[in-house]
Amino acid sequence: MEEKRTFFIEEYLNGQRIDKAISECEGSITRSRAEQLIAEGRVSAEGTLVKKPSYRVRTGEQITVIIPEPEITEILPENIPLDIVYEDDDVVIVNKPKGMVVHPAPGHYTGTLVNALMFHCKDSLSGINGDLRPGIVHRIDRDTTGVLVVCKNDKAHICLSEQLAVHSIKRVYYCIVNGTVKEDGTVDAPIGRNPNDRKKMAIVKDGRRAVTHYHVLRQFGKKYTLLSCELETGRTHQIRVHMASIGHPLLGDTVYGPVKQPYVTNGQVLHAGILGFKHPADGRYVEFEAPLPAYFAELIDKLGKCD
Repeated sequence: MEEKRTFFIEEYLNGQRIDKAISECEGSITRSRAEQLIAEGRVSAEGTLVKKPSYRVRTGEQITVIIPEPEITEILPENIPLDIVYEDDDVVIVNKPKGMVVHPAPGHYTGTLVNALMFHCKDSLSGINGDLRPGIVHRIDRDTTGVLVVCKNDKAHICLSEQLAVHSIKRVYYCIVNGTVKEDGTVDAPIGRNPNDRKKMAIVKDGRRAVTHYHVLRQFGKKYTLLSCELETGRTHQIRVHMASIGHPLLGDTVYGPVKQPYVTNGQVLHAGILGFKHPADGRYVEFEAPLPAYFAELIDKLGKCD
């Protein structure tokens, strides 16, 4: 069914185009999507239909957006090989490869981790996150590799979601960053949508609190550093944004780092190596590891020879 969203224009948006104001207030709606909704007659200001995206909003103005029911593409099981680290009646721990999208989304309705899980687990996946994300409690980026927990029933899903909410799940990532990081540190900076590019995240004043603890594992001359990063929170692109913010973008990250990269990495060099949580069945602490993928280990060897 259609979804109605209503919000009021804050002072900092006074005089802005309505398509920009909508994308600012509703992070899930891009400016181009807002323009489309306006063209479809689904946006009104103070009860009056807005006909052009160039309409300028005013402080305190009530904006209403009608979101149509999404056209759900049927998600089918696919016989895609999975690297299963561990599995029982409640959870599946998967080592996700580089290039695999976690769950279906526009442009990616096949070849995802969910497609593979539906084949592997049959009907044994939690349904809390709906038909497009069965079993998915958390996700990692397409080009990030590593360990991910998937829930096989709703009880397990609720238990893991509660642990995520209070930041009690242990998540350690390994990455190679540009430049020399001399000592361990912590980045505590809020993350939200980049106001200038809604497809990117950024450190913004009114963003959600994000904390990353990083530890120096190895320096490669003055050009690169191998780090382990432990997440206290789990925001979209958190490690990538935080490390770029202190002048050390991830190697291979053309979104938050240099467009031209010296090595072929097919995206950021980032691996979810360790995942620990209280098991939903009996509350015991369990911890799982995924070894570095071959490309990552080979890159370490290559950089080590250049010291």
